[in-house]
Amino acid sequence: MQNGIQGDKKGYEDALEYVNPYSNPSDLKITDIRFTNIGGAPYPLTLVKVYTNQGIVGLGEQRDISSPTYGKFLKSRLLGENPCDIDRLFRRIKQFGFHGRQGGGVSGIEVALWDIAGKAFGIPVYRMLGGAFRRKIRIYCDTDVDLSEDRSAGEQMGLALKKRMEKGYTMLKMDVGINLLNGIEDALTYPLHSQEAAKAVFKKSRELQNDPDADMLEKFYWRNRSYDYTNIMHPFTGVQITEKGLDYLEQYVADVRATLGYKIPLAADHLGFVGVEEIIKVARRFEKYNLAWIEDCIPWQYTDQWKRLSEATAIPLCVGEDQYLKESFLPLFDSGAISVVHPDPLTLGGIYETKKLGDIAQEYGIRMALHMAEGPVGAMSAATIGAATENFLAMEFHANDVPWWDDMVVFKDGPIIKNGFIDISDRPGLGIDDYNDEVLAEHVDPRQPGVWLSTEEWDSEWCRDRFFN
Repeated sequence: MQNGIQGDKKGYEDALEYVNPYSNPSDLKITDIRFTNIGGAPYPLTLVKVYTNQGIVGLGEQRDISSPTYGKFLKSRLLGENPCDIDRLFRRIKQFGFHGRQGGGVSGIEVALWDIAGKAFGIPVYRMLGGAFRRKIRIYCDTDVDLSEDRSAGEQMGLALKKRMEKGYTMLKMDVGINLLNGIEDALTYPLHSQEAAKAVFKKSRELQNDPDADMLEKFYWRNRSYDYTNIMHPFTGVQITEKGLDYLEQYVADVRATLGYKIPLAADHLGFVGVEEIIKVARRFEKYNLAWIEDCIPWQYTDQWKRLSEATAIPLCVGEDQYLKESFLPLFDSGAISVVHPDPLTLGGIYETKKLGDIAQEYGIRMALHMAEGPVGAMSAATIGAATENFLAMEFHANDVPWWDDMVVFKDGPIIKNGFIDISDRPGLGIDDYNDEVLAEHVDPRQPGVWLSTEEWDSEWCRDRFFN
């Protein structure tokens, strides 16, 4: 009998670990929102904390390479509100997000609100979304071409991918596109001198940004010229791939498969800023190598071009990381052009919006993979969605080569990714206790220094937000 009592006592004590005895969810109020910017993870990241009157702090994260201004602007709309009213608050602030990185502020704060609610009620977020379809979240490991290893040849890329497999990853993705053709004579056709002019602008901009004595207005001017070049959309670059270029790209993928084998699914990304006709030519060359999908081949806005592409190739098509709000996907769904929807929760609108999108996609027979190029909080929010969404396929991971990635947070069940999967735990909220400020301070973005600095200058920002009179 004594052993039974002791066992009950231990179970009770274990349960208390997941309960916040000081929380009264109905009386929670948001008291502050702060941000920290870090670099090299591998991309610049904006981390979020939402503070409350009961000591519960919600952890969030914006889309990679975003701006904290997108989140700071929302602070005055949220102070004094109950963070557990997630859907109501999301509907208030969603008008201030947009596609691409502009969705980061709304999305990052929405994630933090879910984390607060889970911690306040002592349950994991996936339980609040309806429970789990799975408890292990498959990770597909991205493999860029521009990191420390030389991956300019297919065999080298194949070897890099095999190293990922040795770590337990069961699905992979690689970059393969027209950047591989730079410097190869007669591989690309483009308006004379246009590529050289763009490179000259980028070079000038970099030189000025790194020159502390350069004139500030001159820096801005050349940075904006660089911006103009990088925002020319695919159909308007005038770049075409020659047969020589197509031969090179096909051989690259053939060498990757010869090295890697065919058993493991392999997706491809970053084909290049070229028109749909060029993508069709590339896709036809790649079909025999059994790719899991080709991704973001053309801008998501051009539904009719996605339809043309889908009718010209048997490779599954994947798109979505830059889209904001679920309704932006409906034209693509209705067209029947895509096989894999690929939102980034930290652009789309956060956890609940992404869960809703996955459910809509399932009605169209479309699988959902999740773009994730952010930190541990971004990863756990995506994993939460993957657990609670039936048609989930896999989640991306970009930071395999960042040794301190896990150390950004205090996570008792770490490391976060084990043998190519994230295990979903029953810890409250997103399952992460806090950010690790010492590690953040070591990797703070020098352009935006400081860790959790005051944002009180945004407390009283106001305008008439409504859309009607």
